Amino acid sequence: MRKITYSAPSVKKAFKILSAVSDASNGLGISELSKQLKIGKSTVHGITSALEELGVLVRDPLHKKYSVGYTLLELGRRAHGRMKLRDVARIPIERLREKVGETVFLGIMNGDHITILDVVESHHEMKITSPPGTRLPLLAGATGKAFLSQFDDKKVKEIIRRMGLVKFTSKSILDPKRFFKEVEETKKKSYAIDDEEYIPGVRAVAAPILAASPPPAAIWVVGFSSSLNDQKMQKVVLEIRKSAEDISRTIREH
Repeated sequence: MRKITYSAPSVKKAFKILSAVSDASNGLGISELSKQLKIGKSTVHGITSALEELGVLVRDPLHKKYSVGYTLLELGRRAHGRMKLRDVARIPIERLREKVGETVFLGIMNGDHITILDVVESHHEMKITSPPGTRLPLLAGATGKAFLSQFDDKKVKEIIRRMGLVKFTSKSILDPKRFFKEVEETKKKSYAIDDEEYIPGVRAVAAPILAASPPPAAIWVVGFSSSLNDQKMQKVVLEIRKSAEDISRTIREH
């Protein structure tokens, strides 16, 4: 099958401009960018104006030169934070998998959904797994409670009202007051339990990672109900809280 590619010339030119501005310690003007990149002045003007409007570039009104804006710095900080989180969490979630014998996930809140950053799979032949990058519903079972527990009450109620609770299984919580109450319990206990609320025959335990900066993050252990019996769930609760605390502490210290 022939691979189809899209050149998106305007996007490529925008990245060239961003790269050039980032390398210039004193900023660059439209004429300088046009000459250096061999791009027409009118095109440079249009792209820089758009980037300035988005806060990606800022223009010095006196010298008429562009420098990197706070939006770009913020995007870079977020990307670095996510990579650091994954690096910091990797060993703790591997240890957690060995202690509880089930699949462990690491994820962040990404807009109105959850994005899996990392996964350490169970050694069982039959296991629950999803690759990094997978999106999950924000208000699904234990993970939803763990992520919402990182917000104040007003924000939690607003998210539940705006997004609505979905019936994934016959055990899904559909009463906003009851779901809110479980989020409150998660805040107190630092963990949440999912007893087949998201997937039939599957149980989960999630714990928030209380780091110093956004985005909200959490880890969760998932397994079949036949394996995650009540006794084992108690062990998972104990171990996942320790792991989440270790990750949170390490992030805050760095």
